[in-house]
Amino acid sequence: MIAIEFLVNFTLLGFLLATALVISRTNRLFQSVMLFGIYSLLTAALFVVLDAVDVAFTEAAVGTCISTILMLSALSLTGSRREVAMHRKSPALALGVSIALGAALAVGIMDMPEFADPNAPANLHVAPYYLTESVSEIDIPNVVTSVLASYRGYDTLGEVVVIFTAGIGVIALLAGRTGKRDED
Repeated sequence: MIAIEFLVNFTLLGFLLATALVISRTNRLFQSVMLFGIYSLLTAALFVVLDAVDVAFTEAAVGTCISTILMLSALSLTGSRREVAMHRKSPALALGVSIALGAALAVGIMDMPEFADPNAPANLHVAPYYLTESVSEIDIPNVVTSVLASYRGYDTLGEVVVIFTAGIGVIALLAGRTGKRDED
């Protein structure tokens, strides 16, 4: 069973990598938007396989649906091809930044506890408290909902404010672009 999960995880990661490579090589904006939607859908599938269904639902709703619709709306107001990106003019700089970021991530991963380690700090301090006390303190039977709605309520409120602000910004940009076309 573990071999099948391992195979599914690496297959999804392979598709994610292939999609990212194709996105980085295309000049067609419509193709990029569609590939970003596919990338988000593959990410949501990976989250489902990793038993993070609430995160998968958010990724599918925001990443696959809303973002794709907003990018297609913006694309309808722009051209169909992009200009040559700055990193294509200086690939050594982009490669250097990518290698530095990859090295920093590798160092960070080495400091993490082993996967499913019962002695990891999160398993010893925070998780047992949430599992035992959330129903009596908050009176919400679902632990994930109680954590997001109460213990991390301000964090969730902040995320909602950021998404709302981004939505208002996109609407303002699209309205401004439409207004310029009407004047011409």
